[in-house]
Amino acid sequence: MEYIRGTREFQIGEPTAVTLGKFDGLHRGHKKLLEELFRFRGKGYRTAVFTFETAPGTLIRRKLQTMITTNEERCENLRAAGVDYLVEYPFNDQVASMTPEDFVRKVLVEQMNAKAIVAGTDFHFGCRRSGDVEFLRAHARELGYELVVVEKAMDGSREISSTYIREELAAGQIEKANELLGYTYSVQGRVVHGKHLGTGMGFPTVNLLPPSQKHLPAFGVYYSEVVIDGKVYPGITNIGRKPTIKGEHPAGVETYIYDWKKDIYGKNIEVKLLSFLRPERKFESVEELKRQVLSDKEEGRRWHEEREGRERV
Repeated sequence: MEYIRGTREFQIGEPTAVTLGKFDGLHRGHKKLLEELFRFRGKGYRTAVFTFETAPGTLIRRKLQTMITTNEERCENLRAAGVDYLVEYPFNDQVASMTPEDFVRKVLVEQMNAKAIVAGTDFHFGCRRSGDVEFLRAHARELGYELVVVEKAMDGSREISSTYIREELAAGQIEKANELLGYTYSVQGRVVHGKHLGTGMGFPTVNLLPPSQKHLPAFGVYYSEVVIDGKVYPGITNIGRKPTIKGEHPAGVETYIYDWKKDIYGKNIEVKLLSFLRPERKFESVEELKRQVLSDKEEGRRWHEEREGRERV
């Protein structure tokens, strides 16, 4: 996959089929768009996803908009899906004021070389979101592209969307969030040194500090899996700010990996969240915290053993 980012000066030389959006989470609704996109390979078109380097809401509202998947995670998801081009277009005030006409003509048709555009029913673009699929339909013949409008993927009577998934994450409903995503929510990153509190308690952990734009689920303890060098290991993960420990702590992801003894500081890993065990809480003492963590650790071992047994049946 060719990854174009950090510039608005680019040119794709071969004809493409393009789909557009934030692609936050690459959930089941996004996969419907990709399925339609890939059909155009039969016409000899390359497939392309157009998105913005920074979520537009961050600039427009002047407030950081968190994402279910970071740009790096989104890139890897789309690479794994088989997309040929990913364009992360820098977003600023000039781009925000671009008319729908200029965006379609100059960016999609001229720069992206779009011969087909795949969009969801509620897709909006251009200044004040004044462009929509009806605009795209009205200009298709003039500008020489084919338009496919994709209906929303549904979960019962509700549309599957990043907003819906965020609500489930906020409620700690990780299994439902995973169902809507179509894969397991995860946090990826480089293992960093923590305060070694787990080591002092007899259960060393690995720590990730996700970037500020990463949208985290409800703080608490989760049954998890950890991917290290392509292999999967059972674990139990705490997401939160360590309220029992004195001082200010950034939101972190701390995982105990069962029967793991190797040093992996500095290594990139992926922590996948499977199910919610309990919410984060402040304990009266470190000793009370230690007792709870020991209980969590044993509960997690039983949960993973039972899960493994179910999968064998």
